[in-house]
Order: sequence, then C-alpha cells, then structure tokens
Amino acid sequence: MRTIPEKESLTIEFKSDRTKLPDSDIFEAVVAFSNTEGGDIYLGVEDDGEITGLDIAHGNPVQLNAYIANNTVPPVSVRTEIIKEEKEVLIISVPKSQNGIVATAAGKILRRRIKADGTPENIPMYPTEISTRLSDLRLLDYSSLVLNDSSVDDFDKIEIDRLRKTVLAYDGDKFLLEVTDEELFKALGFVREQGGILKPTITGILVLGRPEAIKRTIPTYSVSFQVLEGTRIRVNEDFVLPVLASIDRLNGFIEAWNPEREIEMGFFRMAAPDFNKRAIREAIVNAFSHRDYSRMGRIRILLADEGLTVANPGGFIEGISIDNLLIAEPHGRNPLLADALKRIGLAEKTGRGIDRIFEGSLIYGKLLPDYSASSSVAVSLFIPRSAPDVRLAKMISDEQKKDGRPLPLNVLLVLNALKETPKVSAEVIAESVKLPESVVRTVLERTVDSGMVEVFGSERKRRYSLSQSFYSEKGMSVGYSANKAAEETKFREIILNYVKEKGYISRSNVIELLRVSDNKAYKLLKKLRDEGELISENKGHYARYILPGKQRK
Repeated sequence: MRTIPEKESLTIEFKSDRTKLPDSDIFEAVVAFSNTEGGDIYLGVEDDGEITGLDIAHGNPVQLNAYIANNTVPPVSVRTEIIKEEKEVLIISVPKSQNGIVATAAGKILRRRIKADGTPENIPMYPTEISTRLSDLRLLDYSSLVLNDSSVDDFDKIEIDRLRKTVLAYDGDKFLLEVTDEELFKALGFVREQGGILKPTITGILVLGRPEAIKRTIPTYSVSFQVLEGTRIRVNEDFVLPVLASIDRLNGFIEAWNPEREIEMGFFRMAAPDFNKRAIREAIVNAFSHRDYSRMGRIRILLADEGLTVANPGGFIEGISIDNLLIAEPHGRNPLLADALKRIGLAEKTGRGIDRIFEGSLIYGKLLPDYSASSSVAVSLFIPRSAPDVRLAKMISDEQKKDGRPLPLNVLLVLNALKETPKVSAEVIAESVKLPESVVRTVLERTVDSGMVEVFGSERKRRYSLSQSFYSEKGMSVGYSANKAAEETKFREIILNYVKEKGYISRSNVIELLRVSDNKAYKLLKKLRDEGELISENKGHYARYILPGKQRK
C-alpha cells in the first residue's frame, strides 16, 4: 500500500533524484518550506508522483541533516527518514520557522505558494514580504517603524483636536487631555527621537497625518465603503484619511444605512438595528489595528442585501485561527497602533474586541459572525443580515436585568447553541461553540441554576435544552412543540436510514447513534413498530428491528 502522497501541495514537494539533485536545490526547498508552513520533501519522487528512487549520494540521512543545518541561516534542524516502497525515498521533514526569516548560506530567501492552477512553487521572498512574515510571527511591529523621510510637520492640527474629542466621547485615557501636543505624541508612540529630532512613526502618520503625507509615506493604505442593493451600486467611496477621520466617516456612512427596528413580545420591547453599532465599531477598529500596512490593498466595508463585510489585508497572525478566535490570547499585528486606539477609547481595552463583535449578534438571537472567507493574506468578517429571535432576546434581557450586568459571552454562545439544537450533551455543545468542554459544563450549571436551561437524563447521559419558559410566552408553546416534532422526525429518519444500510437496529444501536436514554430509544423503536415502519425479530431488551418483508426465511 502506498504511503507517499499522490500529489504535491503547499506542504508536500516531490524532488527527482535520478541524476542526483544538486544540494543547492535541497537547501532552497528547505528554506522555502521553513519560511511558509513547513512540510515534507520527498526525494526520489517525480513531479507526477512516480517513485524513481534515491541517488546513492543521498543514502546517508544523518549526514544530510548536518549538511542542511550548515547551509541554512539560521540553521534549520530537519528530520530525515528513508522509506522503501517501489524504491527507496528520502523524506525531509522541515519545521516552520518561529524565529524569523531563513536563508540559504548563499543568501537566497524563498517562500512557498500555490499557483493559480493549484500547484505549488518556490519563489523569492521580497523585502516587503519579509516585513509581513515577521509581523505574522509577532516578531515585528510594523506600526512602530520610524519614517525618516517625514517630520511632525506632517501631523494635522485638525486630527490632534479630533483625537482629544474622541478621548472625551469614548471615555479614553484622560491623561491624554492634560498634556502638551509633544507629550501626547511621545505618550502614544507617535514619534521617536533620533539625533535630537522627533521623527513620526507609522502609527503617528496613520492617526494624525495629513492625507498627502499618508499617501507619500504609506502608499499601501486606503479605505473603501460600498453599498450594494442586488447588483446595483448605491455607494462606492474610496478615500485616504487618517485613522480617526476614517472611522468617523465610516460610522457616518453606516448610520445612514443601518435602520433600527423595534421588536416586541407582549410588554417586552427592544430596539434592534440591522447591525449592532458597538459590534460594527469594534469590527472596523479591528480592521485598522490588524491590517498589514506593508501589503497593498484596502480596508473594505461592504453593505449588501445579505449582510455586512469588513475585510482587511493581512491574514491571521501566528497562533490565531478561525477555530480559536474566541479563546486565543489577544495578539495584535500592530501593537503600537492597537495600544494607541485603546488609550484613545476606540478599541476594547482588554484587547477582546472579537467578543463584542459576537455579542452584538448573540444578544438579539441573530445569526453569528462568520470569518470563513478569511485567507492567509486577508481577514474577512461577514455579519449576516438576519431577523432577531424575540424569545431569546427577551430571555437574555430579563436575565441581564435580574443580574444587573451583561451576560458573559460564553453563556450567550451556549444559549444560542441550545436554541439551534435542543436536547444535546455538553460534549456536542462544546464542539459547536468551539469552547473547552469543562468551560461549557460550568456555563450549563450556571444557566440551569438560573432557570434558563433545563437538564434531562441521568448524570452520565445528561442532555440540555432551553427551559420551557423560553417557549411558554403567548403563541410560543407551538414553537416548543414544533422543536420536539422536528427532533422526532430527525430521529425517525436516522433510524430508518440505519436499518436500510445495516439491515437491522437494536436499542443499544439507537442509544449510541442518537445519544438518547435507554427509555427514549425504546419509545422511538416502539413507535416505529406500532406504525408498521419496523418489525421486531424477537422481544426484550436485545430485540432487533428490521424493515417489513426482511424477515429471515
């Protein structure tokens, strides 16, 4: 059986060794892998996957390990192994560099990428890409770099005034209101002293710079706001303004296109805009904070029929992914810029702006924000345009009034998961919300104690659902029944499909398949038998159920 992959990918490369692959080619491939995601080089395999074997010169893996380390800077420690399938193949396993950029001893710096046709290649890494790579690894704060061809004369007095007004409006650091302009620049890292002269940093120009100064010193930067109705373009604005002015302008645009509607249920009333204002502000501030300013591209805000998109150049930094967004320690691509926006009052002071973004949808029972369109070169947030769930919004509002404080994000996530999938285990909820199971169990205990959640089953087979009070408002009991009916229909289909595939089903199969109690499994099978969908081959706890007409002869 073949264990070697069939084709190349970003982390797999084949190298022919029929005529002895030059050592320099091996060093360059190692460097490219190390500067990207790491991976495996298969020496002795053709580009089309044909195994043609090793040259005798590469038959000593230990020697090759040392040779690679001596010809890469800093030295790359690879693992090598010879395997034999049709012929001998050498696997060189290359780790991803966590400590900066790697070069060959000859000075070549390469990276790996996927071409438009889906095949990989190794290409040179250019100076601007080096900055991006270092910031991805959290080894470089690009926003703190000094702009030697600029001066404090490039700062705009209007923007200095705007900064102080923003501090007042958003309850920022009051110290910033009490100091001179020069002290303000130094306190926020807007300048660095070089040879007795104050030189602006990239953060300084981004926040306070005149538009012409920004275009001259940071030509990669621009902002776009668009509104689409169907395929019709209602608004299409591109501009280059300092960060605070840009955020003000974007907020003004969105305010005009974000209608607020009142939701009500009995005496309960709540104003619900299409998009939560606080969540939008955090999303926009995040886009400015985490943008890769060494890369060409726009910060893009798009309002369409389907929802709101906030996108920026620069993928997730090292250690952050779609799966751990809500639990990873907050890390910024541009720490100096992010810190300045926190002190001014625009950014979440804890660095957990992502929590506010999700909270903005969860408190109304709306569809959750989606980062799935993000890539290695850009982050794209999509907030769906969806109707609020009045019942869940009321439950959350009532509980917050009772506690006198907002519900934690983890509680909101669990309530939302239970709304989508009632009567499930803590394990299933944890998988759904991407939180540790221990955290979910703690949240469930709290919500059961508060009466928001009900628990069913024994200790080992506990299942959870939103309390019946969630469905008991006038006109809502039907919803509770509908949920139960939908569950029963789903279970029925799963059982019948299992029998069609396997030929039979037992009570223990149902318990394992649906994660229900023994009693529930019995009731489901009995109902299907009573309706003539199944017949039992024998009686008792270990009875097997089959389709009619499939009895043994």
